[in-house]
Amino acid sequence: MTTTGKLITALGLVVPFQVALAQPFSNASDSLSDYTRADFTPGMACNAIGRLFLPDLVSIASESVAANGDIPAHCQVTGVLDPEIAFRVSLPANWNGRIYMVGNGGHAGTMSLENGAMQYGFAMASTDTGHKASEEPGATFVLSNPQKAIDYAYRAVHLTAVTAKTVAANYYARPVDYAYWNSCSNGGRQGMLEAQRYPDDFDGIVAIAPWVHQTGFSMGAIWNHQAVANAGLTAGKLALLAQHVMAKCDALDGLEDGLIDDPRHCLVDVAEDVPACTVGRDNDSCLTPAQAEAIQKVYDGPSTSDGSQIFPGFEPGSEQPVIGANGTATSPWMGLIVPNEAGGFTGDFGLGIGTLQYLALDPPQPDFDYRDFDFDRDTGLFDRWSRLADAQDTDLSEFKAKGGKIIMTYGWSDQILQPMMGVDYYERALAANGADAKDFIRLFMLPGMTHCAGGLGPDQNDAITAVIDWVEAGVVPARLEARKIINGEVTRSRPLCPYPEVARYDGSGSIDAASNFQCVMP
Repeated sequence: MTTTGKLITALGLVVPFQVALAQPFSNASDSLSDYTRADFTPGMACNAIGRLFLPDLVSIASESVAANGDIPAHCQVTGVLDPEIAFRVSLPANWNGRIYMVGNGGHAGTMSLENGAMQYGFAMASTDTGHKASEEPGATFVLSNPQKAIDYAYRAVHLTAVTAKTVAANYYARPVDYAYWNSCSNGGRQGMLEAQRYPDDFDGIVAIAPWVHQTGFSMGAIWNHQAVANAGLTAGKLALLAQHVMAKCDALDGLEDGLIDDPRHCLVDVAEDVPACTVGRDNDSCLTPAQAEAIQKVYDGPSTSDGSQIFPGFEPGSEQPVIGANGTATSPWMGLIVPNEAGGFTGDFGLGIGTLQYLALDPPQPDFDYRDFDFDRDTGLFDRWSRLADAQDTDLSEFKAKGGKIIMTYGWSDQILQPMMGVDYYERALAANGADAKDFIRLFMLPGMTHCAGGLGPDQNDAITAVIDWVEAGVVPARLEARKIINGEVTRSRPLCPYPEVARYDGSGSIDAASNFQCVMP
């Protein structure tokens, strides 16, 4: 085994993508669909659920759980679907007639512990997608049973959604009225695949930073690691980069507010825009030519030797320092795109190389060395897995015909998944689904938001209430509102506009209040 293979196996490809964050129900009280009314009560005892006959069922158990804080009393059902798909369905004592499901981050292997939707009367469902990350970390689960790859790719979510509906319908002695999906990252990929492969599973889908092109991202992660692994980039050098990027691009939208509205207009030439180190000098006040080249590759994305782009890069602004849990402002690139100063692999790279070694290559090749990946020759290695796992099918006609609605959101400063993968999919989906495509799918881009949430820009938004009102009350989401909340206080708000519209200041009042901005075409 190569050194690279040993290290990757030892690390288990454990990367910080296990939580598929769903944005909260902050606008629940304003919903026109009245989804917080929970009028239905059980029609059977909780302990009787074990007698249900369910397809693909290996085992099932249930227990009554007492109310605890905001979590109401509920019947918790757990079980396993063939071969090893663990699932959980939480059934509140007072039900609003709806199913709510959250997906998984990264390579999955854990079930979401989020139960917040139950306080509004939702029955909640989740799955680990067929393996336990604690026992089979990263994508290594495929080694024990190749079926687990299919379950992770799409099958587990579908079977869990069907099972949850069956369990709820039996427990409450009435059919499910609506089913909703709300999840980020890999969870966004799962939601988009549901719309593409199983359009009857959900009525409304919120896909936050959806990982719609898992294989393209993986190539990008390998490209970036080849570029930056030995470049000697430090947190100080990334802070220098961020300073010069913001100075060049902050005012391009007509407002100096510490946000880059649309980074596609921010044309950064790293070698020209950031001070260069003179010969023999290499400190945090400058970039060496090799460091400037490495950063430029991250922005530009992977390409062939003739310059043809294979996949988008990361956007200018994604390098901007944000305050972490330790109170220190650090570039989000550190540890995710750029190795920490102690060295080692990054989060993005661990996810990308694991996807290649264990899922894309058939049979798996844990020894595959990332340094051997040739972007002129090897991109086809991902083709088989792309057909299984990438949410790239733009034919959403069945989902559209049944009245399904999709809200996609993406942070322009995402430092884990390249935002243009979402923009590209959305533009292709509009072209593929007719002139009225915006009547069922809309994209909202968030300036300054990093992955799922966080970053410099307003990031908290209630897309799930918006999609519920769209499905049930016919209220088209003309704009959402995002808020930056620090220590419980709203410090800034901005409208989120349906792409390609952008928010523009109307010239009066606080630039931190959404009411002073309008959505306009750029």
